[in-house]
Amino acid sequence: MIVLAAVIVAGKGDRLIAGYNTASENERQQVNIKRLRIVVAAILVLSIAALDIPFFISGQEEDATAGSVIAHVVAAMAVIYIAIAGVIIANTWCKKK
Repeated sequence: MIVLAAVIVAGKGDRLIAGYNTASENERQQVNIKRLRIVVAAILVLSIAALDIPFFISGQEEDATAGSVIAHVVAAMAVIYIAIAGVIIANTWCKKK
């Protein structure tokens, strides 16, 4: 995902951005693509950080203890919040005025 974020920020992965890929040319002109690339890359990187939460909390343990389950739930909720915030930011900050 970090490699995908780098590809998108570099401007080589615009076709990988959902919604922008299927938008008409008129709709694409209404989007600030540089800002959209930053938002999508941030979503990818923050999602990776959120998915690492269980590894930091539970450490090396592999058993399904209560702490491990809670850590996985926290990570899942963090990814959901990151996705929701990313969609809101992409639909507001990334629009041309």
